[in-house]
Amino acid sequence: MARIEDLAVIGDLQTAALVDTGGSLDWLCLPRFDSPACFAALLDTEAAGRWLLAPASGGRCTSRRYRGDTLVLETEWVTPEGTVRVVDLMPLRGRYPDVVRVVEGVSGEVPMRGELTIRFDYGRVVPWVRRHGARLQALAGPDALWLSTPAPLAGHDRSTVSEFTVRAGDRVPFVLTWTPGHHDAPPEVDAERALAETLAGWETWVAAGERVGGRWADAVTRSLITLRALTHAPTGGIVAAVTTSLPEQPGGPRNWDYRYSWLRDSTYTLQALLAAGHTAEAAAWRRWLLRVVAGDPADLQIMYAVDGTRRLPELELDWLAGWAGSTPVRTGNGAAGQLQLDVVGEVLDGLHLARAAGLGAADDAWDLQCALVEHLEHQWQQPDSGLWEQRGEPRHFVHSKVMAWVAFDRMVRGAREHDLPGPVEHWEQVRDTIHAQVMDQGVQDGRLTQSYGSTELDAALLLVPRVGFLPTDHPVVVATVEAVERELTRDGLVLRYRPESSGDGLPGTEGVFLACSFWLVDALAGIGRRADAEALFERLLGCASDLGLLSEEWDPDAGRQLGNTPQAFSHFGLVVSAVQLAEGRHARSDHPVGTARAGHPRLP
Repeated sequence: MARIEDLAVIGDLQTAALVDTGGSLDWLCLPRFDSPACFAALLDTEAAGRWLLAPASGGRCTSRRYRGDTLVLETEWVTPEGTVRVVDLMPLRGRYPDVVRVVEGVSGEVPMRGELTIRFDYGRVVPWVRRHGARLQALAGPDALWLSTPAPLAGHDRSTVSEFTVRAGDRVPFVLTWTPGHHDAPPEVDAERALAETLAGWETWVAAGERVGGRWADAVTRSLITLRALTHAPTGGIVAAVTTSLPEQPGGPRNWDYRYSWLRDSTYTLQALLAAGHTAEAAAWRRWLLRVVAGDPADLQIMYAVDGTRRLPELELDWLAGWAGSTPVRTGNGAAGQLQLDVVGEVLDGLHLARAAGLGAADDAWDLQCALVEHLEHQWQQPDSGLWEQRGEPRHFVHSKVMAWVAFDRMVRGAREHDLPGPVEHWEQVRDTIHAQVMDQGVQDGRLTQSYGSTELDAALLLVPRVGFLPTDHPVVVATVEAVERELTRDGLVLRYRPESSGDGLPGTEGVFLACSFWLVDALAGIGRRADAEALFERLLGCASDLGLLSEEWDPDAGRQLGNTPQAFSHFGLVVSAVQLAEGRHARSDHPVGTARAGHPRLP
């Protein structure tokens, strides 16, 4: 089974696939990020579906890389017989999604082997495979996959096998296309043309932004490409990760489905996109946000499917063994029904930033914002499940209260800075009441605590100066940052919280949370410890894979990645930390970070 850091992502801005270092495509959901997987070997064995394309002798590749600033993957093997390269990509989608794999002979004569094992519905459904002229069709109910290749194909043990030899200069294409089961055969795809257009598409997108991050610009660009790959282009929604159920502890039960759009994660990603001048994608996100939160504010959820679907029932797939035996494997996410008070603050913070960056008319979202904050006024004093979606009893989480303060603060500022209507004095009064309550009930021994009446810490407290609740040099901020660094780290990296204090009843522990560690970078820089911030940032770059990809967590004992991948939260943190360090300043969440595009001046 592949290590999480062995997984490379390719995608078409509507879904994504994961390819390991042995040339096996082990995860792909079609036609959308959250559709059932047709290759699910990542969460079981190869019998759950995969697509291997590698030298017949097998083994880990010699090297791999993305071609320039694109999402086109090149995997190379140097064998005793010669050198061969496999180029993997998902063309930017036309009518149907495609996976293109091109075998390139570099030197010598290398025997190759392909094994295509299609299993629809997360490994559960074996399709009917038949020939349609020169193409192969795998059909089962609502799904069909069509394979085109000049290479020889043969059926073996409910898989399709291809054995051939590639010589220097040879190029052998494979194209796999999904259609609904009731559709006719899709048009043929020219692999070479698809490769050229995909390279050009990614290069054009990168060039449309700005190169930011100073000496870390390469890492920032790769993170921005990854965030773009997690974007569902037709709707503007951004998924938290490509995968479900990659564990926070190998063999443990903390396995969740991250193939949905969290309002919180998406809002943070907006800041990263604006940092590099990608205003079109930020504007698409804003339109997505306004659509999904429209309606009764009482029905606001913390997450949605990329098309805005609200019902995300959590199910367990008991026929899958899980990554490294980590069960249960889950689809859907029960946290969608939780009360998390911070989400309204994050939404209003994001809309305030979008308005400041000129992404929409000053008042086109204002009625919705007024409705949200009016509803929050009746909720903010309730306990909730908090940023980390803890499944124990609700509590009065300090971060949640701080974000309620943010909601009212951004409404006050929005009304005054953009001349928008509203009960500004009343909003100010509620904002100040929340602030006073947090400082009275959320501070112990001169530092912020995870929840009222608790002495526990929470990494989300590192965000308090970022949202402007307290200045970076405030004694409570300094004491909190130092306490988190001292008491909530393992090997210098940050835990979200102490799992034993979560109250969720789940056994085991988890790795350090990479996004939280980037927050500590920002906080250390904010309190004047720039050298320590840079050292931690460099350490975090070392947690990325050889392709620059980050998952959700890191196991400092085993030195490997944990959790769903690639993780938007982690890559957002990398971008913002790099830009802040490069510019030598501490950014506020409501101020655009980095160099703004023409027509969108950066705020002070």
